[in-house]
Amino acid sequence: MNRRPPQPLQGRPTVSVVIPCYKYGHFLPQCVRSVLDQEDVDVDILIVDDASPDDSAEVARRLAEADDRVQVLVHEVNQGHIATYNEGLANSTALLQANPEVGLVYGFTRAFSDEPPPSRSEPRSWSTWSGPEWLDLLCRRVTNPIYTPEVVMRTATMHDLVGYDARLPHAADFLMWLRAATRGSIGRVNGVDLAFYRFHGNNMHISQYPGALRDLNERGRCFDVLFEQDGDRIRDVPALRALSRQGMAREALVLVRQAYSRGGPIEDVETLDKLVAFAEETWPASRSSALRRTCDGLAERAKAGKGPLVPPPITALRDKAVGHVRWRRWKATGIEGAVGSL
Repeated sequence: MNRRPPQPLQGRPTVSVVIPCYKYGHFLPQCVRSVLDQEDVDVDILIVDDASPDDSAEVARRLAEADDRVQVLVHEVNQGHIATYNEGLANSTALLQANPEVGLVYGFTRAFSDEPPPSRSEPRSWSTWSGPEWLDLLCRRVTNPIYTPEVVMRTATMHDLVGYDARLPHAADFLMWLRAATRGSIGRVNGVDLAFYRFHGNNMHISQYPGALRDLNERGRCFDVLFEQDGDRIRDVPALRALSRQGMAREALVLVRQAYSRGGPIEDVETLDKLVAFAEETWPASRSSALRRTCDGLAERAKAGKGPLVPPPITALRDKAVGHVRWRRWKATGIEGAVGSL
């Protein structure tokens, strides 16, 4: 990774922003205004409404009438979020003024539920990774470090990638970031809030794709598609495939360990057993790992009606502390630690 001070803009970049919408009309005015109010950049917005049954399309059209930088596409029939994203991508352009070898830039996204908090606006530094460096990091960590709203992608890179892969409705964004690294370097702006992400009950990943096992399976398929589709662009595919499988298996077993370590009745032993089976199938060597032995020991104690050896409050405090440190590291660097570690 290369880190250096940020540089000022040379001229005014042009950026197109796609806003997929399905029953989010009440959020559109604030969202659109936050984009249009950006300084020192020429922006245009495309709102893609996926046949919302409420007044979202009407709200979008009113916003477009009020500002000619806003355009609207309305689906007559709901096509799902992947088709909606891809239609928006096909109509978007972006210009990166960063290093010409960088195809994708991201940063920190602030989460909120009601009103967006004050944002940090002074960049501290820029980080860049070569494509192979980025792939190595993500194959070891197997988690997606990018929320999505903060991404700016070079137009040529976006066109080369074509769009989101409809085979992976849950992990299509993760696959796109991985594939972008096979086309060029990855950059990050540090120390600023590049986007805000509103959490609410209708978020796509919350309402349609619950479950850790489903998430792990989707990410596993994501790596399989990457190596199958872009293997000729990646050096040492066998080593990276092994790293990703080991990371996926470790994450599954960490989830099992956490579930049994909390004490009390286990409501879904079947899913925990499936997570163990997933780890074993994904990385057969996990059968003899220390983490697997810990999980087996905790499961046996639970079946015998015994609690974990370490008191659950201590475990909960430890997990909370580890989670906070990991979050702060991700906020500062844009990369999470390996699964189960700081």
